[in-house]
Parts: sequence; structure tokens; C-alpha cells
Amino acid sequence: MVFRKPPDGGWGWVIVVVSFFTQFLCYGSPLAVGVLYLEWLDAFGEGKGKTAWVGSLANGIGLLASPVCSICVSSFGARPVAIFSGFMVAGGLMMSSFAPNIYFLYVSYGIVVGLGCGLLYTATVTITCQYFDKRRGLALGLISTGSSVGLFIYAALQKELIELYGLDGCLLIVGALSLNILACGSLMRPLESSSSLPPEKMCVDKVPEQYFVYHEKEKTVEENISILEKGYIDEKSVNSVPDCKQDSILNKNVLSSISINEKDTYKKKVVEQTNFCKQLAKRKWQLYLTYWKETMVLFKNKVFSALFVAILLFDIGGFPPSLLMEDVARSANISEDDYYMPLISIIGIMTTVGKLVLGILADFKWVNTLYLYVTTLLMTGVALFAIPFAKSYLTLAILSGILGFLTGNWSIFPYVTTKTVGIEKLTHAYGILMFFAGLGNSLGPPIVGWFYDWTQEYNTAFYFSGFCVLLGGFLLLLAALPCWNACTNQSSKLPPNTYSYKVASNA
Repeated sequence: MVFRKPPDGGWGWVIVVVSFFTQFLCYGSPLAVGVLYLEWLDAFGEGKGKTAWVGSLANGIGLLASPVCSICVSSFGARPVAIFSGFMVAGGLMMSSFAPNIYFLYVSYGIVVGLGCGLLYTATVTITCQYFDKRRGLALGLISTGSSVGLFIYAALQKELIELYGLDGCLLIVGALSLNILACGSLMRPLESSSSLPPEKMCVDKVPEQYFVYHEKEKTVEENISILEKGYIDEKSVNSVPDCKQDSILNKNVLSSISINEKDTYKKKVVEQTNFCKQLAKRKWQLYLTYWKETMVLFKNKVFSALFVAILLFDIGGFPPSLLMEDVARSANISEDDYYMPLISIIGIMTTVGKLVLGILADFKWVNTLYLYVTTLLMTGVALFAIPFAKSYLTLAILSGILGFLTGNWSIFPYVTTKTVGIEKLTHAYGILMFFAGLGNSLGPPIVGWFYDWTQEYNTAFYFSGFCVLLGGFLLLLAALPCWNACTNQSSKLPPNTYSYKVASNA
């Protein structure tokens, strides 16, 4: 497929709007699952760790399956994937309203809704990048706020729907609202042009691997055919007879000669197909080996190694508050009359503010994005340590706002990744980091829930969460200190497309 030059406007702004509402509709309920978490605890009577798996799967499975999501969007396009995923999200939410036990929710809400959200995220980001080049950062920033606004609104909406219609009715209504994703997906018109290049060129551009495999295959087939022909000629010369007798023999054996020709043609086809399969398998195996070699090269970069540990520990410790903060307030015996706004809504709106503010700060030349990211990690760890000392709604609301703002560091994470590995390796490195982020999202809430099940209080759990985030922040800071530059500056040992992070470099 050959894409035209990104228009940086026009229909692209429609894409931004529908992508914003797509993320709003699909991520609203999973991110605000803390409201549903309380109801599931009461409905099924399971432990907090066991119940927390539902929300953690819904938020982590999309990141874990990010390679599969990317392949689907690349193969089928953003519009078909968005429409199909809209059915997945809506169907998963509606199925969850009929859940007889917590294990059913693992599949309906955790896997089906989570995978649908992952597909929709990839589709919206991909189609937006196709329509924008110079304004790509602005466009991606606008659509990324859709999930945070969805968290803010859905937290209050789901709480109100539960009071009016119960848990089952709430999930049915939220699932019906998610069907609006189908309308948004239908407006994701692909940016392509079928007349800019001849069909042959378009075919080559679309499947470059197959093109090169075919060239190698063609050469090998020609060599094998020449060998067959040479053997046939040699056999003919050995068994040669006088010309007068040869004509007679040929006239008498017309049918047998036709049969021999058919066999030769069949042999040529077998040789061709066999060598094509061999070359294709060889090519794929080489690509597989190359992928793992590039991965190992990335981990030779000390800052990248520290970055993947930091993102894993950050999501293990920093994600649980968005899921469990409502239950923390209930465990602290805070009266519902003191609630002015759900704590999860505060986290959602402050995450939006954090994304915008931190993104703006990262654009200043005097700001080092790595140090800025490390600062957010260390401050998040301190805020997590303070949660056990919060005994009032006001204190929890302030801590929720701080944690929400610091969670907005997702907006500068691509900056840090790019500075660490270089733009050429960004896609490869970012996919690896997102996998570990999804792993942290999936493990964090159940671990905190298990701590509560063992100790019957959240203090130890949030001490553990704060320790994880602080450990990740200190490891990343240690890797970026000037004393490590002597080691990381030995980039001559690395391929030219891989860079060590320069602490003095600007964002």
C-alpha cells in the first residue's frame, strides 16, 4: 500500500476527533474499573488479590499483545480493526453483566475487553500517524487524553449507574455506549493512493520480503533446471543411435516422449516449489535471528536495561492506586457523605493535566527528559509511601491528584526511549518496553490485593509498591549518572544505529 504525503490537517482532524472518542469509549470503563471492583468483591466474595486480576488483565493484556495488535492493523487496516474491536469491547462488557463467577470475568472483561482496547489503541495511533507529520506530536497528545477524560467521566458515570440499575445494568449500558466505537471506526478513512505508482511497484513495496525471496528462488530454480537439462543431454548422447534409426524410434514412441516431457515439467515444478519453500524458510529464520540479535544489542545499553526494569517496577507499584483507591478509602472507614468526587475521577483528570504539562516541559531545550522522567518516578514512590498515613478524604484526594499528575509521565516516555536507543531502533525498543509495562500492569493490583489478604491492611502493600517504584527510579538514575558515561560512551562497540543516552543532551 502506497500512502500519500500526510496532509497535517483536513480529514486528519476528523481522525483526531474520532480517535479521541474511540479511546474515551474503550478505555473509560477499564481504567475506572475500581468502581466495579468494589461491587465484584461484594458480589462474588472472593479475595482482593483474586478479584484484582479482572482489572489488571483488562489494562495489561492489550500491552502484552501489542505485537499481535500491530500485525492485525498492518494486515487489515485501521478501519476494519477498529470496527471489529468495537464489537469485542461492547460484547465483552455485556457478557460481563451475566458473569456467574470471577473466572468468567477473567475472560469476558479481562481478556476480551482488554484485547479489544489494545487493538483500538494501535489502530488510533497508526491512523493518526498516517495523517500527520509536522503536527504528529500535537495530534497524538490530543487523542491520548481521550483515555484520561474517559477515566474521569466513567468513574462517576458507573457509580451512578450502579446505584440506579445495579451492577448488571451498569455493564449493559456501558457496553451499549461502547457500540458508538463502530461509528468512530467507520470514519477512519485510510490515507492511500492506488494511482501514484504502477501496480508492479505497489506490489513490491507491499511485500518486500517476498520480492527478495522470489529473486533468490528464481536464481536457484534456474540453476536446478540447467542441471536437469544437462543430465538429459548427457543421457541422450550416451544412448545415441544412427539418424535413420532415431527417426523411426521417435515415430514409434510419440506417446512415451510426451509422457517423458510431462514428467520433466512436473519435476521442474517440484524443484521450483521446493526451493521456494527452502528460501522462504531460510529468509524467515534469518529475520528471526536478526530480531534477537538486535534485542541483545539493545540490552547492552545500560540505560535501556535500567529503563525496562524501571517501567516494569513502576507499573507494578504505580498502577494499583487507580484500581484500588476506592477500596482504600472504604478500608479507612471514610463516610460516603464526605465524598465530593470519586478518587478515581481525580486521578483521571490530573493524569490529563500531567500529560500536557510534562509534555510541554519535555519540549524545552534546557530540560533533560531522562532526569525529568526519573524525578516523576521518585516522587511517585514517595506519594505511595504516604498513602498509609492518609486517614481522611481530603488527604486521599490530594495524594490521588499527585499520583494522577505523575502518571502523566507516559507522555514523555517515548522521548526518553528515543534518546536512549535512537530513532532507528525506537519501534523495536518501544515494543519491548510496552510488553514489560503490560506485565507490570497485570501483576501490580493482584500483588497489592494479596498483601491485603495476608495482612488485612493496605499499609504493607503500599510500602511494597513505593519501594518498587523508588528502586526503579534509583536504578535508572544510577545508569544515567556521569560516572557511567565512561562506560556507555563506548558506543563504538555497538552498531551505528544504537546510541547511549548522553546525560548532557537536551530533549
